[in-house]
Amino acid sequence: MAQQPKEGRGRNFDETQLNFSGDSSVLLSEDQFLCSICLDVFTDPVSTPCGHNFCMICIKTCWGDSQQCYCPLCKEKFTKRPELKVNTTLREVVDHFKKKSVLDKPEVLCDDCTGVKQKALKSCLDCGVNLCKSHLESHYTIPRFKNHKLINPVKNLEVYICQKHEKPLELFCRDDQTCVCQFCTEGDHKNHNTVSIEEESGQKKTQLEKTQAEVQQMIQNRLKKIKEIEHSVEIRKRNTEKEISDSVKVFTALMRSIERSQAELLELMEEKQKAAERQAEEFIKDLEQEITELKRRDTELEQLSHTEDPLHLLQIHPSLCRPPHTTNWTDISVDAHLNVETVRNALSQLQKSLNEKLTKTLNKKIKESVSAGLKRIQQYAVNVTLDPDTANPFLILSKDGKQVSCGDKKQNRFPFCCDNPKRFDKYIDVLGKKGFSSGRFYFEVQVSGKTDWSLGVVKESVNRKEEIDVKPQNGFWTLILRNGNEYTACAEHPVSLPLRGKPQKVGVFVDYEEGLVSFYDVEARSHIYSYTGQSFTGNLYPLFSPGLNDEGKNSAALIITPVSNTE
Repeated sequence: MAQQPKEGRGRNFDETQLNFSGDSSVLLSEDQFLCSICLDVFTDPVSTPCGHNFCMICIKTCWGDSQQCYCPLCKEKFTKRPELKVNTTLREVVDHFKKKSVLDKPEVLCDDCTGVKQKALKSCLDCGVNLCKSHLESHYTIPRFKNHKLINPVKNLEVYICQKHEKPLELFCRDDQTCVCQFCTEGDHKNHNTVSIEEESGQKKTQLEKTQAEVQQMIQNRLKKIKEIEHSVEIRKRNTEKEISDSVKVFTALMRSIERSQAELLELMEEKQKAAERQAEEFIKDLEQEITELKRRDTELEQLSHTEDPLHLLQIHPSLCRPPHTTNWTDISVDAHLNVETVRNALSQLQKSLNEKLTKTLNKKIKESVSAGLKRIQQYAVNVTLDPDTANPFLILSKDGKQVSCGDKKQNRFPFCCDNPKRFDKYIDVLGKKGFSSGRFYFEVQVSGKTDWSLGVVKESVNRKEEIDVKPQNGFWTLILRNGNEYTACAEHPVSLPLRGKPQKVGVFVDYEEGLVSFYDVEARSHIYSYTGQSFTGNLYPLFSPGLNDEGKNSAALIITPVSNTE
């Protein structure tokens, strides 16, 4: 007699999840390896044309000698008896499963065996015993046993049987969140919401799969974050190496310039020394000539002083009494020291030249570094849109939420009789719609034509109804402009910022984990100010304040502009 498949048996208890590929996302349950005819793990599994799998012997026994064959599960009929071949891939997977099951599960022995007990294949919840293959045969052949509840063999069989009624636990009470038997539903659990264990198990499995999917997504998110951090470190490493290389080149060039200037100075000093030596040689030559002439005159005078020829003495006396023509050497000398003023001027010129070169080089290097840094930062650009629910009643917002200006009267965005806890009442402020609680973000705001504005980020929890000090301790990290040219960072002690130019577009960058808020002059590609070493908690929101209208002098709007990192 052909055996019929017993759907549902052995599918809700003692499930085992296997990971055959090493991938945590590929999880297989024991159900997928059970033949629905014998309720045992596949032996020589074959596949029918409809895609279902059975043991070779089971399906052949089921079909018998009949030429009209059908699938025992889906009942699809086959016009021609299928030619059955063992599914070798499935058999390998099943063999792996069997080996793992042997390792993972304690062996359960048959309760009906006498003498040497055989390994149990199934546990019967109605009989309350574990049965081997031979003792299980009666549950397939004897009618009164066919409806018994069979599950995979377990040692703690009593767990699956109602201790009060000694019946299989086939139902689940959702009110009391416990497994019950049919008799329980007529007593303590009467009128309770009960469903089959299969249905509840299916729902629980769906919930577990959903939770598992969420956990796997969390894992993927963190793996992605690790890659982002590693990528950032690698980029920073390359940038640091480049900056070090560039700095070495810069200072090498400066050292060469210093060496050249030093050589020029030494050459100048040597030339001065040689000139002094030449001058000294000329002076000595002239002095020696004069000494020779004076000695000759001295000899003549010596001779005349002893002459006895009065007439001759009188004749030459006038010429000998006149001093010989010589140079006045009183104020002539060769300085034994270098010309201090000359050296000082040379050194001053050298220092000035070096300072100019150094300043020019460093300014260029700083500008290139800031520009490169700003370009990297612009990669974290986010789409910011203004939140009208937070806007001060006097603020005018554009329809696209990208512009804000201040009017002379309250706007009719919402009924002001109803106080909105999100709205700023004391400050002319409005926030962006989206908050950020991690990572990095950047946005740019056009501020041209304005004499007064405030930009930055704030904590979600800031006081919006009272006047408070705008500073980090109260949840504000802002940069402000007042009176057309007074720029200030609102730190614990306000920092005045004497900027060279007037920014037309300001970039705001936040690194949540680093506790960093930085402001940039986008068009000048220069850094304005940074709050560092901050500790953020909760959401941070972009903050915008166009300032008071000031009778039209400050009527221009703050405009959130698209970010472009092209220079």
